[in-house]
Amino acid sequence: MNAGVALRAFGRFWWEFIVGDTPELALGVAAVLLAGWGLVAMKFPITVALIPAALLALLAASVWRGKASD
Repeated sequence: MNAGVALRAFGRFWWEFIVGDTPELALGVAAVLLAGWGLVAMKFPITVALIPAALLALLAASVWRGKASD
């Protein structure tokens, strides 16, 4: 197998695994994690509660959007 073909297949697998059908959800998770990293770097004390709350809000929005499209 050609190295370029294998690399492309590897990238396609990870794109489908992480992004899948909802790229906005993947982007939201990346944004929350990046913001959390910044808050931790600034030693913001409530970051431990904000990251899970933001991720749960993203999950709820995704479920609500999925139910609305049915």
